[in-house]
Amino acid sequence: MHPLISGSALEEALGGSRPPVVLDVRWRLGGPPGRQEYEVAHLPGAVYLDLDVDLADPPGTGGRHPLPDPVRLQRVLRSAGVREDDRVVAYDTADGSVAARAWWLLRWAGHAEVSVLDGGFEGWIAEGRPVTAAVPRPAEGDVVVRPGAMPVIDADGAAALAREGVLLDARAAQRYRGEVEPVDPRAGHVPGAVSAPSAGHVGADGRWLGSARLAERFAGLGVRDGVPVGAYCGSGVTASSVVLALEAAGLTSAERPAALYAGSWSNWAADPAREAVTGPDPG
Repeated sequence: MHPLISGSALEEALGGSRPPVVLDVRWRLGGPPGRQEYEVAHLPGAVYLDLDVDLADPPGTGGRHPLPDPVRLQRVLRSAGVREDDRVVAYDTADGSVAARAWWLLRWAGHAEVSVLDGGFEGWIAEGRPVTAAVPRPAEGDVVVRPGAMPVIDADGAAALAREGVLLDARAAQRYRGEVEPVDPRAGHVPGAVSAPSAGHVGADGRWLGSARLAERFAGLGVRDGVPVGAYCGSGVTASSVVLALEAAGLTSAERPAALYAGSWSNWAADPAREAVTGPDPG
């Protein structure tokens, strides 16, 4: 299954006999909470999930958005109505960088039928598609979370991947270079990591680039067949969109996905013994 779905395809599916489960995961670093926007308007039937509460464990040694406990994630997904044989579509405000976290978690949990809405809520609105303020009450789902279907690496694994393969840093270039660090205790990047801001996955219209253009972008960053590849960001959220983009580009697949450093920079920077490289070069 392609990891992206268009607004037209989703609207058609919602009118079918087996509509997909739709998850609204709008979220912004620093707020306001996405639930406020959800309560004003959302896609018909969409269930809101909070990134901080539903799609991550509390901050700690694992980083600012550690992977959620599998038992709790299963409870969250079942409450959202997700069944074993359901297709799931996640959306955020626009560029998919947050919705990709939900996509990645479902894939990690062993649920293959999942996509991200291309263009997000803003794209859906721009196309004149229907929205509602009605909050659904879905029937309890029966999805079973089986963690481990997507590869996860820790700090040592990230360091090794940066040496032996390609480790992509999804944060804005200024944070990669260490010029600013608004959240984490130290600025810089993992030694050997390559700057690959997640904003580069989409065009000026907020839509994802096509497969060929994504492949060209990643080739310029050193991604090639036979070389292991993985991604990180500030806390493991937007890095999920790099994993998705690599698959959309045809450079990875469900059978051989890219790795995610789930703790990301928030985990790396918390250990003063780990080197933090500044400047534009990988180091």
